[in-house]
Amino acid sequence: MQSLLRHLSVLHSLAPADKDHLSAVRVALSVAVPSLVLLAAGRPELIIYAVFGALTGMYGRAEPHQLRLRHQGQAALLLVGGLAVGVFLSVNHLHSWALVLTETVLAAAGSLFADKVGLKPNGPFFGLLALGACASIPTPAPWTWAVLVGALSAAFSMLVGFVGWVRGRAWDPGAERDVPALRGARRRAAWLHAARYLVAVGAAGSIGVLSGSGHPHWAMAAAAVPLAGPDMPSSVYRGLHRIVGTLLGLVVVALVLFPWALSPLQAFPGRETVVLAVLVIVLQFTTELFMTRHYGIAMVSFTPVILLMTQLAAPADPHVLVMDRAVETLIGAGLGILVVVLMPRWRPTGAWAVRR
Repeated sequence: MQSLLRHLSVLHSLAPADKDHLSAVRVALSVAVPSLVLLAAGRPELIIYAVFGALTGMYGRAEPHQLRLRHQGQAALLLVGGLAVGVFLSVNHLHSWALVLTETVLAAAGSLFADKVGLKPNGPFFGLLALGACASIPTPAPWTWAVLVGALSAAFSMLVGFVGWVRGRAWDPGAERDVPALRGARRRAAWLHAARYLVAVGAAGSIGVLSGSGHPHWAMAAAAVPLAGPDMPSSVYRGLHRIVGTLLGLVVVALVLFPWALSPLQAFPGRETVVLAVLVIVLQFTTELFMTRHYGIAMVSFTPVILLMTQLAAPADPHVLVMDRAVETLIGAGLGILVVVLMPRWRPTGAWAVRR
């Protein structure tokens, strides 16, 4: 009983603040500038690609500037690479099983890459999210603009993350230390971790396709969430946070997109695109503000970010979007938790554990 109460306490606890507002401002600025430029240029359908590129700013939030620059460059490869693969699938009308196979393989490869370079946040989640989202919507012509917008947005977010170095201009050599190479025990742990992504993401996507859902990529992304936890309890917490946070976030989506009198879209007729773009920027700020303190609260904001920018890119029936997102999240996160329990992380022992 005491163990259960302790887990419930941890599940609902809010981690102490650690200059989260600074990281939130950097990410919000990285999202706001390219989004507002695209809005002014009359290309709101490209905002989704700018936002995925700008998520580069979420990496290395507490690291020294030069190490942050390095890790954000590596994260940009993951994000823009996933975006580009998604655009390729969309342009060539490769959906359903082709999407599941591609995203499953790249989930395992992205896990190995993230473990090798030591990315924080852990894992390939945001790259998978970009891949699936971009594959599921029609790519505006010319398709090269979508990839270019993502790449430029990623570069801008790296600039925002590094600009603070100008004040001190002190280069800390220790900040550039390499992550230990994937050899021996660490390699075995990384390969097992990649196998977990392969199983969880592949199973979630397969169920999503067989169920007839139009958004199996949401199930695949949700399945990857628990796998980023460093141990079993934290992985299960992340999965539960994903489910509860997403369901609450869908309430926010319904308040915005459903044709209710209090909806901001109804309050500003003719300005729907501007309202959605501003909401994406504001909600991305609150997402980053709580991302490391409480993942569930962060999901309350991040869920609307994804759905609102999807509406900007390819408007769809909001009732279908909300229902599909709820179902796919339950399927994906549930499978992710199951894989965590059945395929626990490899734990180092002996001399290697002591060195670690």
